[in-house]
Amino acid sequence: MKKIAFIVTLLVCVISNAQTTINGRVVDDFNQPIPGANISLKGEAIGTVTDFDGFFTLKVTKELPVTITGSSIGFESSSIEVTSATQEVVIVLTEGNVLDLIVISASRAPERLFESPVSIERFGVKEIKNTPSVDFYDGLENLKGVDVNTNSLTFKSINTRGFASFTNTRFVQLIDGMDNTSPSLNFALGNLIGMNELDVENVELLPGASSALYGANAFNGILFMTSKNPFDKQGISAYAKAGITSQEAAGNNGYYDVGVRAAHKFADFFAAKVNFSYMNGTDWFATSTDNVLNPGLSRSEDPVYDGLNVYGDEVRADMERVGQNLLAQGAITQEQFDLLPEQQFVSRTGYNESDLTDYNAESIKFDGALHFKPFNNDFEIIYAGKLGKGQTIFQDSNRFSLKDFFFQQHKLEVKNDNFFVRGYISAEDAGDTYDLRFTGININRRWKSDNQWFGEYVANWAAARQLGQTEEDAHTFARQQAQIGRFVPGTPEFETAFDEVTSNPDFLTGSRFKSKTQLRHVDANYNFGHITNNFADIQVGGSFREYVLNSEGTFYTDFDGAINYSELGIYSQIQKKLLDDRLKLTGSVRYDKSQLFDGNFSPRFSIGYTLGKNRNRNLRASIQTGFRNPTTQDLYLGLDIGEGAIVGSAPDNLDRYVRTANNGTTYTGRIAYENSYTANSVRAFLDLAREGTIDTSILDIANPDIVKPEKVTAIEIGYRADFGKLLLDLSGYYNMYQDFISTIDVASPLEGQAGDALAEGSILTGNFAGFQATTNSEADINSYGAVLGISAKVFGDFDLNASYTYAKQDFDQNDDPGFRTNFNTPEHKAKASFGHDNLFRNFGFNTAVRWSGDYVWESAFAVGEVPSFTVFDAQFNYRIPSLKTTLKIGGSNIGGSEYFTAVGTAPIGSLYYFGLTINNF
Repeated sequence: MKKIAFIVTLLVCVISNAQTTINGRVVDDFNQPIPGANISLKGEAIGTVTDFDGFFTLKVTKELPVTITGSSIGFESSSIEVTSATQEVVIVLTEGNVLDLIVISASRAPERLFESPVSIERFGVKEIKNTPSVDFYDGLENLKGVDVNTNSLTFKSINTRGFASFTNTRFVQLIDGMDNTSPSLNFALGNLIGMNELDVENVELLPGASSALYGANAFNGILFMTSKNPFDKQGISAYAKAGITSQEAAGNNGYYDVGVRAAHKFADFFAAKVNFSYMNGTDWFATSTDNVLNPGLSRSEDPVYDGLNVYGDEVRADMERVGQNLLAQGAITQEQFDLLPEQQFVSRTGYNESDLTDYNAESIKFDGALHFKPFNNDFEIIYAGKLGKGQTIFQDSNRFSLKDFFFQQHKLEVKNDNFFVRGYISAEDAGDTYDLRFTGININRRWKSDNQWFGEYVANWAAARQLGQTEEDAHTFARQQAQIGRFVPGTPEFETAFDEVTSNPDFLTGSRFKSKTQLRHVDANYNFGHITNNFADIQVGGSFREYVLNSEGTFYTDFDGAINYSELGIYSQIQKKLLDDRLKLTGSVRYDKSQLFDGNFSPRFSIGYTLGKNRNRNLRASIQTGFRNPTTQDLYLGLDIGEGAIVGSAPDNLDRYVRTANNGTTYTGRIAYENSYTANSVRAFLDLAREGTIDTSILDIANPDIVKPEKVTAIEIGYRADFGKLLLDLSGYYNMYQDFISTIDVASPLEGQAGDALAEGSILTGNFAGFQATTNSEADINSYGAVLGISAKVFGDFDLNASYTYAKQDFDQNDDPGFRTNFNTPEHKAKASFGHDNLFRNFGFNTAVRWSGDYVWESAFAVGEVPSFTVFDAQFNYRIPSLKTTLKIGGSNIGGSEYFTAVGTAPIGSLYYFGLTINNF
């Protein structure tokens, strides 16, 4: 026993002598702690991270002296030699400039932002903490060249370089490599169901075409959001924010947002994390009653009034046609019929948007991840799961109330420093989501059919005119009579009708949006750089994606079960440095094949050259291509909307849509593409016919081609320079589009073939079906622009950032008179921010101002001008190191006028908040 005790004691002494514990701290130039900084032992795969107060403990087995290095994003790395275990180790990191930051997305490999072959923006932990916006996602709108279209309080759409709508299918958003696009609604969910800001490691944004590396729909740009690894960032952190939203229409309402992150390294081979956040507030009220058809005229002045945020008044009828039916029925006399005006339409009375939604805004997000390092090296296996539920207002062709919208993603990934293989599934449940326009329309119809309402209106109008009333007074009287018994908001009758309509998924009688669509995706990449580094950096990769459309036949043509289709892509990239690493050449090409379309190649080539004795200037030029596949709705929609139908143009969808006309004729969606006239020509033909003139030469045969992918070729040049306290980034681009995806309204005769006498007679007698068809425009569409960004240290150590963006489209409307490009961006916009991280001990502030010129907004919902606006945001923060807490007070659109970024959305008011964050690394 004595011998055993001696041996144990000896071993303990040996181990103790062989292991040295180094304690230290990492601070910045102001002696402020840097939490989450990486500490590594030179020449060894040993490291740790600092805690909230910047302290660290590192155990080493090598004999002293050793060299340890401290590093953190946004700071220049620094090393120090440790000669004694009792040595006071303080590593001071000097703030680096943004051009020295490492980015991944531009080339799918780590490189300095300064040497990136294309334009790129980065938004890291420092920027998140300093943003005056209420959360990190809102803060992205301060990046240069970025447009943020505000749909509602919790839903915002990010875009670059124009051609944006709220669905914005030209821009991709990835969270840890997972596409967070709704596979049925076709819009990126943004941060409605996204990331907890405590878990955001960094955000990178690539403006412009990126299909060569990232495939379909990376057309205008791509946004990468990367979360923190629990091996590196451990502990429990939390935040709480409270404030008010202030809007003229909605008044002052409470705003709450709380979140927590917990991460722990249980062993050298296993770590895990969980995140939870909850946000609740009152959305901006959309209350515009502007007349869409006849601007400037009110309901009392315009019988065919169609209010912007009024729903149900889209239903209209020709008084003369209604009168003909009444005359045939004996409901009015010939004398009364003769009093009816020609080509005078009237519309039903609609409901205000505020009558049809409660404007509650809510977001609930939960995610977790398990990380395994079985070999205690860079090889890692990750399972990640995300669950989210939200309520907001979404605007597309109509306005939708997303209610209890549920979205989940599950990912399994295997990776190391040289490769990754990941697979994930995205699944959504639309919950109780409903269409506001069809809610108003069908509540009206549930009370009184269109035929009855218009019949009563016209009969009363004619009677009033017969009694000598003026036309204006007759319209007032007719509407009053037709409206008797109408369901009034707030009454039991209205609430019952509302519940019945919003729970009914048939848009002819209801408004509920049903979807349980899924997206399945696998992608992989291998970087051979560690093998071929003497020659070049070479990467290969690929992806496979499958859509599973499931609307139970309510808006897709999935009457007989879910619709499946898939896409496949492969790519390769080679990157070579020459001339003492000053010249950098990058070439890549990708091939994609959808089972619905021919294959497509997307090449990219870029060249960069570093200038100057100190290598502080960089020139870059690139030519790259992109493509956009038609959306799931472009392909498989089959939605009756009363006056017609929207039918997607996937080859197999044309026969999936089957309907029977009132006269018993059965037809399919194929006639929209193979036997149709343009709707505009049919309207003109029928207008002349009512006047007694039959001119068939007016009818214009449409027969649009089925849709195919849209393509773009983008040329970009850029210049970056580091002049010490002044950083400059300038870029310009020119985009050339082919096969721009568009829609066309057509009318298909149910007898004969477009162009023959039987078809012309069918149109004349009203025996036709109306469609909205998806196709490609033959017009030449180009766009060009420039972005200038400046970052500087002024008045000592104050941070000043400023940018200017110019964007212009080149499109002659005469090339395609009925086509809208939805460019939707101002020609000029400017942004600036000014602040200081440490104005005095533990106190910092930041301010931001954005100015946008006016522009025309185009969408299926509304077209109109967006006036120029200026927005000012600010925040002040105070750090309490002893409590590991940061206090922050701020506001958005402080003292400013209400503004909007899209026609039909609510005016954006002000948001003021107070928040505290605990232990945020």
